[in-house]
Amino acid sequence: MLVILFSSCNHDDDKGHYKEIVSDKNTLHDYVLQQIQTKLAIATDAAGKIDDSLTLKFFNPVEEFYYTHDYAPVWSDTGKFSPQINQLFSYLDTAIRDGLYKEDYHYSALQKITSILQHDSAAMKDAFLWGRADLMLTDAFMNIISDIRQGRLISDSLAYKNDTTKFNDFFCSNLNLFLKEKNKDTVFRNIQPQNKDYIALRKTIHPFIQTMDTFHYTILKYPYTFENENDSIEYINQLKIRLSESKYITLEKEIDSLKLASAISKYQKDKKLNPDGKISKALIKYLNNTDNEKLKRLLVSVDKYKEFPDSMPQRYIWINLPSFYLKVIEYDTTTLKSKIVCGKPSTPTPQITSTISDMVIYPTWTVPVSIIKKEMLPGLKKNSAYLEKKGLKLYDKNGAQVDAATINWAKYSNGIPYKIKQGSGDKNALGVMKFNFLNPYDVYLHDTNQRYFFNNSMRALSHGCVRVQNWKELAFFIAQTDSANLSSADSLTYNKDSINNWLSKKLRHKIEVKNNIPLFIRYISCEANDGKVVFYEDIYDEDKKLADRFFAGK
Repeated sequence: MLVILFSSCNHDDDKGHYKEIVSDKNTLHDYVLQQIQTKLAIATDAAGKIDDSLTLKFFNPVEEFYYTHDYAPVWSDTGKFSPQINQLFSYLDTAIRDGLYKEDYHYSALQKITSILQHDSAAMKDAFLWGRADLMLTDAFMNIISDIRQGRLISDSLAYKNDTTKFNDFFCSNLNLFLKEKNKDTVFRNIQPQNKDYIALRKTIHPFIQTMDTFHYTILKYPYTFENENDSIEYINQLKIRLSESKYITLEKEIDSLKLASAISKYQKDKKLNPDGKISKALIKYLNNTDNEKLKRLLVSVDKYKEFPDSMPQRYIWINLPSFYLKVIEYDTTTLKSKIVCGKPSTPTPQITSTISDMVIYPTWTVPVSIIKKEMLPGLKKNSAYLEKKGLKLYDKNGAQVDAATINWAKYSNGIPYKIKQGSGDKNALGVMKFNFLNPYDVYLHDTNQRYFFNNSMRALSHGCVRVQNWKELAFFIAQTDSANLSSADSLTYNKDSINNWLSKKLRHKIEVKNNIPLFIRYISCEANDGKVVFYEDIYDEDKKLADRFFAGK
């Protein structure tokens, strides 16, 4: 016998639902199957949405899975859950160690609906709820394994959930295995990326969580705008609350502007900031850099490593922009390390995968159009001798040198019909060595005539190119690699000695690199070092934006 009702029982997992009460327990399986098929049919034309309180994030692989199982329930049988549901909940309770927040996988809703189905005698006969629970569990599982393997940052075009070849090979096969396995760790462990840097950083999550300050501090906006006096008052009140949370003021007492400035100054002094008592970007950034925000950046960084293959090249050049370092990696060992200067926040260095194609000794510098617009043209408008003072020369489209003083610079506002170049030499902005690699941004690695910048701790100072302190050692590494990998039918026209010779004689020389060295320029604000996580400054606020996008409210 079957009874169909509509209920407004207000369960959080299902606010108002049809009940399909099956009096004969032996027929419950068939009715649950029908419910699964019906719900999937509804979701087909609604982008995975079944109703206002449930959307299947992984609808396509979920639908494929049930199709291969003739839409039968897989997490329960005749009113009883399989043991694997406990395995799934057990994993979710510790999922943060893999960088996953359990609430992203229907956790609360699943706990409520499974509790109802296990303890409410009437609900145990409800095919509607059993079908709903089965779909939620399958969707949660597929979401979990996707996030473990690919992370949350992957583009839709590359996501497994949109790749039909992965539906059976990845999603269905792993769920089938999980439903048969007694050990929950088998499936989740086997799909973990094997990139060594990912493994090392993932291992730092649990130790960090064990020692972190779990208090959720007030997060302040910056920059801020005060549209009216009330906005200003509200912002100052939020700042007072934040300072009180760190015990720098007591809210019970009246806090005037002098007391607030004094509290800010004390905080700044303790944190080794300029103790001027003023609200600034540095102050707000430091106040917002709580352990909870750090954890989010750590999880973003873990996901970024998932975008790399399990095995990296035998040797490659690795630049992590927030660390301000370049590394040469050979057989998983760092054989060269160098400080770098990268792009300013206003002119950030792009993330690039390429290969070193050639090196230029004593290069000339053709000023990029972007720098001409932002810096050179305004300078020329003020003083036609601007270029001469900087050791730069002006050329027309035919390559003829032009006297800047003969040009009416006031008529130009969006670029100029000329090229600006700097000749080779020790004063050249590129220094005495340039490393070229194919990229659409017109950036490169190079030496610099401002070598004192390498003494700074914050080295986001360039227009976008990467300046390398140990440029000579890098050139020697490339020469040595070229020599060691030379084929018998080929010959090499340079080595360390010839590089030194050209440098000593200040001869401009272009060196073609035969065995192109892979180059990775990345932005990862957390790295592992001896089992502990190292946090770098989020110089472009990239990881904060990603954390706000993927972990809002966490």
